[in-house]
Formats: sequence, structure tokens, C-alpha cells
Amino acid sequence: MRRHRVPLTGILFASPFIVGFLALYLYPIVASAFYSFTEFNLFQSPVWVGFENYEKLFGNSRFIAALANTLVFSMVGVPLTLFIGILGAHVLNFPIRGQPLYRALVYLPSIIPVVVGAYLFRWLLNQQYGFVNYFLGLLNLPQPTWLEEPNWARAAVILMTVWTVGATMIIYLAALKDVPMDLYEAAQIDGAGWWRKFWSITWPTISPITLFQVIVILISYMQLFAEPYLLAQERLNEPSYGPGDSLVTMGTYLFQNAFVFLRMGRASAMAWILFLVTMIVTVIVIASSKKWVHNDAN
Repeated sequence: MRRHRVPLTGILFASPFIVGFLALYLYPIVASAFYSFTEFNLFQSPVWVGFENYEKLFGNSRFIAALANTLVFSMVGVPLTLFIGILGAHVLNFPIRGQPLYRALVYLPSIIPVVVGAYLFRWLLNQQYGFVNYFLGLLNLPQPTWLEEPNWARAAVILMTVWTVGATMIIYLAALKDVPMDLYEAAQIDGAGWWRKFWSITWPTISPITLFQVIVILISYMQLFAEPYLLAQERLNEPSYGPGDSLVTMGTYLFQNAFVFLRMGRASAMAWILFLVTMIVTVIVIASSKKWVHNDAN
């Protein structure tokens, strides 16, 4: 009997996770796969329609705009976040007075609620009384209508997402601490400049961390929801897509199909399309990492 008690005791202790996984993860995944092939509005029984939801989505110009915007935000936001993260980590790594304070200030936007940040940016980017255009005017620079023109609206979303780059900087800052100082000293003796030190020493050492950062940031951009949704919002619970559908993303359009239009079947289809696109892009990144990630760096 004792032999059977040990596994049962382990299962008992693991049961909260098992129940939570089955109820909150596995069941929703299976259910969404089924609903993606049905017409379902929460109030009536689902009706099987086959691939009709997928066909309607790829024939919908707004869905195509949502997919295109999501990919554009990802292709621009990921490298920009990585560049600012690496650059900022190097700056924060300098031994200067007040260094802990500067690190805390850089990280602070990452813990500010996204709703607060969104309305802060709506105020800062306001064409009439926003501080951004005010300072641009002082410098005799163009003052764009940020949330009224498609390209500037997309730029506003990128600005808002990059604003929380402090978390990326902190991870890179920790990675820089693992770079052997003796390699820098040897490079200094050989007369290497800052770029040669970075490319031959720093980059190989932090490249595995960069792969992790790329995947995490990429997935967050593919699921981008709160920033464009709040910047485009005009009235509560009304669908808003920004000027020229410039702020509609897969996340916002999925949410509106599910909870505004109650098209649960179509929203489920969008969720699976988003999953497949994210998986394909992630696989491409991991496959390409063999050429630039140095796992044997030490």
C-alpha cells in the first residue's frame, strides 16, 4: 500500500495546478478550436460552418489591415526596443554617482499601469495642448497630428510601447555583468576600439540573452492590444480603429469581434490565426539564431 501512497500524495499536492491547467488552459484551447469552425454568439447554440469564418476573415479588408499593422509594429518595435535596451544598459553600466536612482527611474515606466500610460500619451501627443508638439514648436520642427494621421498614429503606438523599455534594459544590464573583464583588458592592450570590443566580446556573450529578448518582445508585439485600443478609443465600448484603420491590430480586432459584435466563432478563428503566425515567426527566429547566437561564449 505504501508504494501507491507516494504517487497519490504527489498527485494530491499537484492537483491545484492540474485542475487549473485543465480548466483555464486546456479546455479554452480545445473549445476555441471547436468554436472557430462554428457560428456562435454566446446566447445560442454553436452552429457548424466549417472554414467559413477563416474564409470571411481573409476576405475582410479590416482583418488584413489588422494583420498588416501587427506585423509592422513587430518589425519596427522589436529591433527598436532591442537597440534602445542595449544602448541604455551600457549607459546605466557606467560607474557614476546616483547610478541606482537612474536605474530605478528607467525601470519605473514598466510598472506603471498601461491604462495610465495610454491616457498620459493621449495628453502628451494632443495636437492643441500636448507637451510633445509644444517642444517641437520651440525647436521650429513640424508638429504632427499624432492620432489623426495613419503613419503618425502608428508612430504613437511605437513610442508608447518603447516607453517601457526599462525592463529590457535591466535584463541586458544583468547580462553585461557576465561579460569577462579580462577580455576587455586584453582588447584594450591590443588597441581595439569600442566597436571592436562590442562586436567581438560583448555581443557574443549577450547573444543568448538577445535571443530570449527577441522571442519575448516579439510575442508581446504580436499580441499588442491595450496601447492601440486605448489610443484609438473615442467612446467606451465602441469599436475604434484609428485613422485609416492604422490602430487596428489582431488583438484589438479579436477583442471587438468577441465582446462588441459577439462573433465568438470568428474571434476564435482569429485567435488561431494569430497563434499560427506567431509560431511561424518564432520558429523562423529560432532557426536563424544558429547564425548569430554564440552559445559557447565564455
